[in-house]
Amino acid sequence: MTYNRNFDVDAVLQTMEAMSRHHAEGTPEDEALRVCATALLFVRDEAKKLEELREFFRKITTPAIVGVQVAHTFASRQEADAWLASGTATDGQLVRVAGQGFTVVDHGPKGLKLVRIPLPEELTPHKPEH
Repeated sequence: MTYNRNFDVDAVLQTMEAMSRHHAEGTPEDEALRVCATALLFVRDEAKKLEELREFFRKITTPAIVGVQVAHTFASRQEADAWLASGTATDGQLVRVAGQGFTVVDHGPKGLKLVRIPLPEELTPHKPEH
């Protein structure tokens, strides 16, 4: 899901109100929705608080894949192996070889090796169970 930095607080509150109609008053779901709505109302009318909430929301919803940095991309395994042999690779670097992810691992006297490690875009998205 893409993060919407400028989410519409009133639209979120309307959605929560619609959801609350499906839960009896006094249930844990009803209480949770009321608490969330109250928190949004608390920050909605103060620009500074709303911006702080938006930034906090961005931080906790930005996928971890954003932090994954591929150091180099190679069209073939031969190109990647030549790079390893050049002596410029370092332990722990992530590389993409023909669309697949690998990490550089230092095997001591045996030298550097590429070990297959899927990159985030190679993984099947997690689908929550209902």
